[in-house]
Amino acid sequence: MRRLISTGFPYPGLLMSGLLLSGCATIHHDATPPVQSYQAADSLTGEAHDASLRIMTVNVAHGRGESFHQLLQRTDTTLANLDSIASLLRCSGADIVALQEVDGPSFWSGNFSHIDYLADNGAFSQSVHGKHVDGFGLSYGTALMANLDLMDPRAITFDPSLSPVPKGFVVSTVSWPGNSRVEVDIVSVHLDFASENIRKRQAAELIETLRQRRRPVIIMGDFNTGWEENSTVQHISEALGLTAFSPEQAGLETFPAFGERLDWIMVSPELSFRSYHVLPDPVSDHRSVIAEVVLNDTASATRLD
Repeated sequence: MRRLISTGFPYPGLLMSGLLLSGCATIHHDATPPVQSYQAADSLTGEAHDASLRIMTVNVAHGRGESFHQLLQRTDTTLANLDSIASLLRCSGADIVALQEVDGPSFWSGNFSHIDYLADNGAFSQSVHGKHVDGFGLSYGTALMANLDLMDPRAITFDPSLSPVPKGFVVSTVSWPGNSRVEVDIVSVHLDFASENIRKRQAAELIETLRQRRRPVIIMGDFNTGWEENSTVQHISEALGLTAFSPEQAGLETFPAFGERLDWIMVSPELSFRSYHVLPDPVSDHRSVIAEVVLNDTASATRLD
């Protein structure tokens, strides 16, 4: 089942989003790609149930591969780059994947849906795509793909700002495997790349939406910021009572060009990390993050309406 939620703003700029980030290396995947693995610290875990979710976040950068931007990229090159991403997704064993900078059909994308292509070739039965940019030959945003039912989907494009590239998030609800009494919201978010003040305003919209939904939550995505004091990612964590895995630990950088950790997974107190991995293969200018998350006893009889 495919769901498209368009909340995007027409974007008449200079086709800039593909120019804002550098190209990425070509990826060659083995059957089981190597990972840099960290087990959850005792301080993050309580009594947990065996049923778990394997979750993953990937900024796919419009499938541009090694190119500086995709404006003049041939469609067969885009397909080859998306095939590399789909291979990684299949190998990951993820139940749910959050995507950023993922395209619908447009002139910019090669006139086909990248989210549908990745869902089909990555072996995911459901997807939800929020188009935050929609018009003037562009159609892209954030997305979720899953082999679980994606319920109550919603896409939010952040209020217009001075940022040249609109951002936003998509959220959907899943029932926990083996415990349908527990429902969890899953979020794929992309925050502004240039301004901490803009990111803070975007975070306020995200926080308000999730508070209204009143469920445990897993937030994944490209936050375009690290764990510095008063940073947006830290603010979101504190406002919603979320846990980020070892936020100050070295070796978990996801943006190799600057050696920064910009891509995050954060979970509600009802959940704990069983493991956390940063994949060394850059499918774009970002590295992917995959984690296994379990329910704590506090969530075993919880269903928030």
